Amino acid sequence: MKTIDQQIASAQDKLSRLRTKKKATDTRVKIIAGAVVVKAAMESPEAAAKLAGLLREQVTRDLDVKEMQALLADLDKKAAQNG
Repeated sequence: MKTIDQQIASAQDKLSRLRTKKKATDTRVKIIAGAVVVKAAMESPEAAAKLAGLLREQVTRDLDVKEMQALLADLDKKAAQNG
């Protein structure tokens, strides 16, 4: 039989694994949701313009802004088809 300390360690290990699994699931949901939003935006000039504006407003960290440049260019190109 495990000691109380061993049982606590085992429970903490299990909790840690569950937290890691939850974080991975949450990240996957965000990726899927983002992909759906981008796909929808690329099908509508109005939606593309709105998403580009939102990204420019909300994404402020330099590294993230750099990563968004190609997507923003695509969104701007789609938005320009509106006029």
